[in-house]
Amino acid sequence: MEFFREYLVVGSMVVLVAGLILFFVPHSLREFGLRDAALGRLSPEGAYKGAFSLVSLLGLGLVIWGKSLAPFVMVWEPVFELRWISHYVMMPVFCLVMAGVGRNSLTRMVTRHPMLIGVFLWAAAHVWVNGDLASMLLFGSFALWSAVKIFSLWEPPDFRDFRKSMLVQDFLYLATGSLLYFAVFVFHGELFGVGLAL
Repeated sequence: MEFFREYLVVGSMVVLVAGLILFFVPHSLREFGLRDAALGRLSPEGAYKGAFSLVSLLGLGLVIWGKSLAPFVMVWEPVFELRWISHYVMMPVFCLVMAGVGRNSLTRMVTRHPMLIGVFLWAAAHVWVNGDLASMLLFGSFALWSAVKIFSLWEPPDFRDFRKSMLVQDFLYLATGSLLYFAVFVFHGELFGVGLAL
């Protein structure tokens, strides 16, 4: 039985790490200076985008599979009384993701890459409340990757293109993001197998 457990731990970690590598490599080509070379080899651009999406989706699938297989191996024990901090960290996440998907908003103009900031906050909030090995690998790697991307892609905001209509978009992102946050909070147990409580 102990051998089987060790085999399951190692096997699930291999699947999880392989998935993370497949997901992060195409998303980090710019940082490694390989994006132009990949575009040159996979021309036209549609071929590059197709390969990018295929490898990323394969990696994401392996990440989900590896995480679902992984047994609980405690690395550190989160402070139960402070778990509420993660709820507040998560509150802006969906608003930032909506701003990242959309365009022409003040949020996007100021933050430049709101989706990456949302991913970082999502990952950090989940690292805070999950101390097992698989969660540390999953959420810790996403936190590190998004932080690197935020700094590598950062540019000072340019307010010359600001229009008042952008504030309407910000309000829509705030409203839809808040509704999504509330829905995920309520149905987190049904969606991910772990119920949330304040």
